[in-house]
Amino acid sequence: MTFDRLDLVSKLYQPTGWPRILEAASGGPSSGPLVVDLDPTTFCDLACPECISGKLLNQGRFTPERLAELAGELVEMKVRAVVLIGGGEPLAHRGTRTVLRVLGEAGIAIGVVTNGTLIRQNLAELAAYASWVRVSVDAGTSDTYRLFRPDRKGRSVFDKVIGNMRLLAEAKQGALGYSFLVMTRQEPDGSVVGNHHEVLRAAELAHDIGCDYFETKAMFDDGHHVIQVPAGILASVEEQLTEAQKWTGDHFEIVNSSTLTSLRTRVGPVQEKDYHRCRVAELRTLVTPSGVYVCSYHRGNAGARIGDAVTDSLADIWRTSDRGIVDPSRDCRFHCARHRSNLELDKIRSGAAAGTVAVPEARSEEDPFI
Repeated sequence: MTFDRLDLVSKLYQPTGWPRILEAASGGPSSGPLVVDLDPTTFCDLACPECISGKLLNQGRFTPERLAELAGELVEMKVRAVVLIGGGEPLAHRGTRTVLRVLGEAGIAIGVVTNGTLIRQNLAELAAYASWVRVSVDAGTSDTYRLFRPDRKGRSVFDKVIGNMRLLAEAKQGALGYSFLVMTRQEPDGSVVGNHHEVLRAAELAHDIGCDYFETKAMFDDGHHVIQVPAGILASVEEQLTEAQKWTGDHFEIVNSSTLTSLRTRVGPVQEKDYHRCRVAELRTLVTPSGVYVCSYHRGNAGARIGDAVTDSLADIWRTSDRGIVDPSRDCRFHCARHRSNLELDKIRSGAAAGTVAVPEARSEEDPFI
């Protein structure tokens, strides 16, 4: 069985992670996370005007030695998957190649979220060890790329990124994704620029490159609330995605993100939650140079910081920290991709208490990115 990469609820029912799923469902502390988001650095070589992490950039990085130690600690903690991500560009750290190798050789699944500019320098490790690489492109042409993803001198490196993606497509063992964030911006003169008109062109390019999927997403504001778009823009995106279905097949798919679903359903910026503890916080965590946080939605939030991985081991941080410091009903009123997972964990708890939950049966394939 192959899992839908975005069906996070079904991924809870996998035998390998089941003991810790039950720990998290119980409402108590787990013995360790199943998935870790790791920011190797806060540096980025691009200067995207709409960057949601703009205020967190260029505020430090792990030394290569400490980053290598962290990789070893993740192996010792029996983490099942690591996502190299960041407020910065994860491939910009020269120690990331070592992390890829250490984790990959230990059998830990690896995801990488990147702007694609440094794929060539990390090609061998990405091709050999990454379960998936998702490249944030957000455009279908060089001119539009320059508007929304300029480098520090205001130039477009679109051709470089696409060329790097082609190299990886030829060498990869895992999946390669082309990510498209639907964006609009009001310029000082009052005019509005956007990239939505290039969804179809970008999807065709993703297929031509040899990507495994094309994903369209919505913008967030600084509070991680989904930013709605005018009806005309949404209709245009929908029409283009419908046409792009002609390229789907055994090796290429159009992925519907949870944020795009939020746009379609016009649910508004707030997602109410009536529970006070995030059980998923016992299964996932975020490790950055500025601290360890309950989750990626709270990157840089001092109120959600549970430790310092620069000075302390991850095992010590996990053993002594309180992941319940974030109250979802109060602190997570944005649309959380793991809200439904939290609701499902509550059902698992109830079933376990009643003796009606059985250990999941082994499947031919598993996807640990819960």
